[in-house]
Amino acid sequence: MTGNPHLIKKINKSLVLDMVKSQGPLSRADVAQRSGLNKGTVSSLVKELMDEELVYEIGQGESSGGRRPVLLLFNEKAGYSIGIDLGVHYILGVLTDLQGNIVLEKQVMFHDKNYSSVLTRIKETILYLTERMPDSRYGLVGIGIGVPGIVDKEGELLFAPNLGWKNIPLKQDIEATFHVPVMIDNEANAGAYGEKRSGAGKDFRNIIYVSAGIGIGVGLILNGELYRGTSGFSGESGHMTIEADGPPCRCGSIGCWELYASEKALLDGASPFFDNEVSLEELLQLAENNHQDVLALLERIGRYLGIGINNLINTFNPEQVIIGNRLSMAKKWLFPAIQQVIDKRTLPFHRANVNIHFSKLSLYSTALGISFFVIEDFLKKGKKIEVFL
Repeated sequence: MTGNPHLIKKINKSLVLDMVKSQGPLSRADVAQRSGLNKGTVSSLVKELMDEELVYEIGQGESSGGRRPVLLLFNEKAGYSIGIDLGVHYILGVLTDLQGNIVLEKQVMFHDKNYSSVLTRIKETILYLTERMPDSRYGLVGIGIGVPGIVDKEGELLFAPNLGWKNIPLKQDIEATFHVPVMIDNEANAGAYGEKRSGAGKDFRNIIYVSAGIGIGVGLILNGELYRGTSGFSGESGHMTIEADGPPCRCGSIGCWELYASEKALLDGASPFFDNEVSLEELLQLAENNHQDVLALLERIGRYLGIGINNLINTFNPEQVIIGNRLSMAKKWLFPAIQQVIDKRTLPFHRANVNIHFSKLSLYSTALGISFFVIEDFLKKGKKIEVFL
């Protein structure tokens, strides 16, 4: 490789760190052999990583003929990340180590969607997590927030129809308070990445993640990479029209998929059966007790979910569809209806190799996914991480 020696060193250092992080424990000789770097380069880079407390020695491994090698491990406790899943009525915050393991979590519900009120709740959640964060070399390396709306490449929240927000400076407001790097992304993108990294999508390269909550968002993993589209706005499939003369949607269109197949659609459909408002959890308990109206409603929601998923399968020809967010809790009742629609409507060529799965990370997909974004951004910066102290 030729070019800027500082850039080459940074790339090689990132390669060594990633190898120890994902494949450790490894010896220096293992790293050299697997990376193709010479032993001297590996030893020098490992020394820097140990000085930075990102890698440490754990003792000797088995000998293959000479001296027993010293094994290296990634120091996942060198710093911590916060991932926030901002829902339409809830905030779920997780504190993770640098390997993405959840150390602490906090969930709050809210009804007032006014931005200043929600911002206060987000700050309180972050403060709760930071006050209980273990001591470490780098402390809090960053904060990520997955939001139910359209986010531009600079991280500005342009439009969140189910919150009633437009052009919201969430990134700047959080950075001004906590003075660490902040990443804002669409919650379905983050959920897709969370499932790909440590959930149901680990073994697949072409994935459609359907985030079915109050609204519906879609995250696309194509050829192993998160697909964002030209301006970063891909995945707004909850607003594809499935009924040409349907009711108006908060996005400004009519007949959108999320009007028929979301948690809100389920709750709205259940309202005629009950005197008071009911929650998703209460409806699922009624379904367990064989409440016929609720069972019929869940089947209808499942059919509409299947219709939208069918369109996505026929468009993208994925290996896997993952259904996540809160409606994934209704898997038992939704899956048969979804599968029935796929069996009847999806093109046989596309249907042959697609797997329909539900989220493995449950309600944590988005919070973990956005936390992974923050961790990877931190580790890619090399020695620049010192400025986040």
